[in-house]
Amino acid sequence: MSDPVVSWSRPRDAEIILDCISDGVMTIDLHKRVTFLNRAMRTLLGYEGELPGDLLACDVLVQSNICSSQECALERALCGERVSNYEALVRRRDGRLVPVSINTDFLCNEEGRLIGLIEVIRDISLSQELTAKVTEVNELKHRLGEQTKFENMVGRSQRMQEIFSKLPAIASSKTSVLITGESGTGKELIAYALHANSPRRQEPFVVVNCSSLSEGVLESEIFGHVKGAFTGAIVDKPGRFELADKGTVFLDEIGELSLPTQVKLLRILEHGEFERVGANHTIKVDVRIVAATNRNLIQAVKEGTFREDLYYRIRVIPIELPPLRERMEDLPLLIKHFIGKFNKVMAKEVRQVTSDCLAALERYGFPGNIRELQNIIEHAFVCCESAVIQFEHLPPDIQHHGRSGSMDISLESLEEIEGEVIQQVLQKTGWRYNEASKRLGVSRSTLWRKIKHLGIPSNGRTKGRSRKG
Repeated sequence: MSDPVVSWSRPRDAEIILDCISDGVMTIDLHKRVTFLNRAMRTLLGYEGELPGDLLACDVLVQSNICSSQECALERALCGERVSNYEALVRRRDGRLVPVSINTDFLCNEEGRLIGLIEVIRDISLSQELTAKVTEVNELKHRLGEQTKFENMVGRSQRMQEIFSKLPAIASSKTSVLITGESGTGKELIAYALHANSPRRQEPFVVVNCSSLSEGVLESEIFGHVKGAFTGAIVDKPGRFELADKGTVFLDEIGELSLPTQVKLLRILEHGEFERVGANHTIKVDVRIVAATNRNLIQAVKEGTFREDLYYRIRVIPIELPPLRERMEDLPLLIKHFIGKFNKVMAKEVRQVTSDCLAALERYGFPGNIRELQNIIEHAFVCCESAVIQFEHLPPDIQHHGRSGSMDISLESLEEIEGEVIQQVLQKTGWRYNEASKRLGVSRSTLWRKIKHLGIPSNGRTKGRSRKG
């Protein structure tokens, strides 16, 4: 006959107290049977109701990577050792592994004889996720910091050198800046470089994409709202300008702002103040505004879709970024830059591209500019198994242009090339505009404008296919 199980005699109020704490608590007898689980421990293991009787063996109920090993907490307790902040993995009922921190102590009866073990187990998955996120953010900040040092920015063409030479003086001021250029030309990188090299570098850099949200949501995002301002506003929420106080706000695609929102933005530029949506209290902030657009704002002013007074307030210092096709002498440098980047990301040792590969890229129009070039090199990296990127590693669209021979790089021929590429991508994606814009490296709104400008027929989709992108 086996020895009788010695249970911990615990008052009911002790159980109630243990059920109120957030860490998992369980007791185990000397036969490795679980004698108590608090509510947090049941939740951690995925058991909300009664436990089946056949699960009371601790190495069955609490399966971890230290069970049946010398690291077993109970085995160590029997040897007179307490466990403190020991990290392990526990398997939940659904099979998911949860990282935990384990602390143990001895469980003795009134005579002081060891009768078991008490374990306190803390779920540290959120802590590990936050640590990983902080590490990721720090690494990203380091990479961006190196990339946005003015001396490290890529470009030896005369136009880019002229821009780079002005950036230090622009960064040191708090004057509003308007960066213009086609999608993919690096407007956000320039904006971040201005912030990272400014006296505000230790303060927030807050990005607002003016084209990605509807007008009502965008206004709430920019200015914040108070509880009850609209359906779903269950708490007060600070806006991006509040979050960026003492720092920089980057308004990407500012040309997409509605006229009412433009009025409020103008007030911030002129007086540094605004109200949250639904509030009467005025909030004052100190922010620098850097804006960007791929639209012709002069034309938008003439058409009445953009306020003239706002236009002149945001373009105190204008920076116009040229498209890649107008700075092709920078192409080899940019290719080298992206090869270095993807070598680190993909743990490869690619050294160069072949001459026919480079020639194909030099003949291409790059409607998506530098962002598209990055996507092309990434595609080539995935396909390349050696140290040299070959012509056949390029995307099919680029290969097509590479085989078409030398081209006269005039505006008209580039637009023809661009139109042909856009039509090919639209056909390959089944005229799904979101997917096509991603492949081309441009925003959906830019793709629409190019379709309209180049006269690409929008009725080219197969009948019965959804029009949704």
